[in-house]
Amino acid sequence: MRRAIVQNLRTFRRPTPRKAIKSLRISGPNNVVFQRSIASRNLRPLHSSMQFRRLSAPLALGVGAGAIYYAYQNNAAGTSANAATTAASLSGSQARGYTSTPSAAYATSSSSPVSGLEPDQVPEAVRKALIVEQGQLFTAQIPADVPISKETDSSGRKVLEMLTPDQAAAKLRKNEESYLVNRGEGVVRYDVVQIPSNDPIEDDHVEKIVEVPGSTAAAEPGKTSSDWMFWGVFDGHAGWTTSAKLRETLVSYVARELNTTYKAALQDPKLTYPTADSVDAAIKSGFVKLDHDIVHDSVQKVLKAQSKRVAAELLAPALSGSCALLSFYDSRSKELRVACTGDSRAVLGRRGSSGKWTATALSQDQTGGTPSEDARLRAEHPNEPYVTMNGRILGGLEPSRAFGDAVYKWTKETQDKMKKSFFGRTASKHLKTPPYVTAEPVVTTTKVDPAQGDFVVLATDGLWEMLSNEEVVGLVGQWLEKQASASKTSTSTASWLQSWFSTQKASLPVDHHDDGAEGGQRAPIRQQQWGVESGKDERFVVEDKNAATHLVRNALGGKDKDMISALLTLPSPYSRRYRDDLTVQVIFFGNGESTGNVELNKEASATASNGVEGVKAKL
Repeated sequence: MRRAIVQNLRTFRRPTPRKAIKSLRISGPNNVVFQRSIASRNLRPLHSSMQFRRLSAPLALGVGAGAIYYAYQNNAAGTSANAATTAASLSGSQARGYTSTPSAAYATSSSSPVSGLEPDQVPEAVRKALIVEQGQLFTAQIPADVPISKETDSSGRKVLEMLTPDQAAAKLRKNEESYLVNRGEGVVRYDVVQIPSNDPIEDDHVEKIVEVPGSTAAAEPGKTSSDWMFWGVFDGHAGWTTSAKLRETLVSYVARELNTTYKAALQDPKLTYPTADSVDAAIKSGFVKLDHDIVHDSVQKVLKAQSKRVAAELLAPALSGSCALLSFYDSRSKELRVACTGDSRAVLGRRGSSGKWTATALSQDQTGGTPSEDARLRAEHPNEPYVTMNGRILGGLEPSRAFGDAVYKWTKETQDKMKKSFFGRTASKHLKTPPYVTAEPVVTTTKVDPAQGDFVVLATDGLWEMLSNEEVVGLVGQWLEKQASASKTSTSTASWLQSWFSTQKASLPVDHHDDGAEGGQRAPIRQQQWGVESGKDERFVVEDKNAATHLVRNALGGKDKDMISALLTLPSPYSRRYRDDLTVQVIFFGNGESTGNVELNKEASATASNGVEGVKAKL
């Protein structure tokens, strides 16, 4: 998650955009072919030589200082030969080249491809390698019979073989899950995927369907119960413990508050259904109570126990933090509520009169840079000029609403006590009148029309850094068209898809642009960083059966398989300079078959091969 605990991380994450890539073939020993990637401000499209796919712009935009070094060794000849590399300084505006010479170096230049290596001399069987050296990024092609050595000399130079497109696809799909909701209650399917960048991943997610008896929530005529359906994504920062806590407990806290509210409405002779304000208040109450337990009750329990083991267990979710985006769908009212704490985002896709989709944001990014949040914080903390600084709370934390993050909620006295007796962090020098961060969400309500096939995408900010609201909705619409076209011989799945579409269009089927700019939503900064032009639909591709995986694939490069492979090859923590943890949920509304169960959709779930059984809907 993009969090500025370290002040200069902001500079790393938002370098000046580079718009083009130059490539260079260099002849080295063992027929190793290197590709030079140079960031440039030249807006003209540049192409690499015929031996290579062009390395995409983001792969040339290394920032900060790297710690991984790479070299190549040919054991067949019994000697080591390390090839020279050329690089661009990506932290400045002017590219520079240099040569690395551990044992055998080869001079390079920035002119045309080096003579002496004709196209027909390039080995047919090659592997690709990814090289990161002091913040610069390269690719290279090496013959299939040349071994790669992990340790080549005393300086600890290492090699990293680039994932093949098939390996990259397998990594994309490793954590994908899809479920068919055959309950006839307005939801037909939901797809989920997670791609880690941090190790371990700091994101988490939850999906739960609760069958509610009519004694709690008045059911529709002819029915004895209704469904409460929950989906949530949790974007952790400074650790994974807070997001894991939310996965385990947030739905239960909210469901208890809703249960009380719905029962109270049934006891009122003037009501058959709770008011909208009371439902919103119940959701907010569930959020706030859980955060109070995490941040404040944990302190009382630790002080009572006087045990560092207990402190380590209870204080971890308080000292780390997490944003939370929780959606609640009531099958009786057909209302979808989205509760947002932080900067994860929900977007609704709905078909317009033209047959294309419209994109509507259902949440607002809540950061210190959001005008409404900045105004709220300054009103709550008058005469504190540093309450927001550079778009961050007290100059440190970016989200203005979050669970945990006790250093922005505890008094200085509590922080000093915890740090002295157990452990903790140093309070900000600007801390005066905490709390500065709240877990109370902003709740929006949308009437869903299952007959029209609405869908909702919930995702952590790792996705929205790469794609706009319009692109996300258009990509799901494109995916739906492809699935409808490909599933004409299928049974139940085809019925709700084919009723919408007849032909597949080449461009993204979106006719309304809602990027949320006026609502405080940020533009995709990775597109700016990588030099990707928005609105270029030809860069997208449909290759996945899981809609969430489809979104992530196109966020990471789409048709540019080199870009996808390189971004997924980089290990943690270096990958965080290029991409964040990614968690995406796509919920499809529709009038599907009613069988009473939620079934694993084996066609779009990686876990299907592991023998995972269908999931019961009742909790």
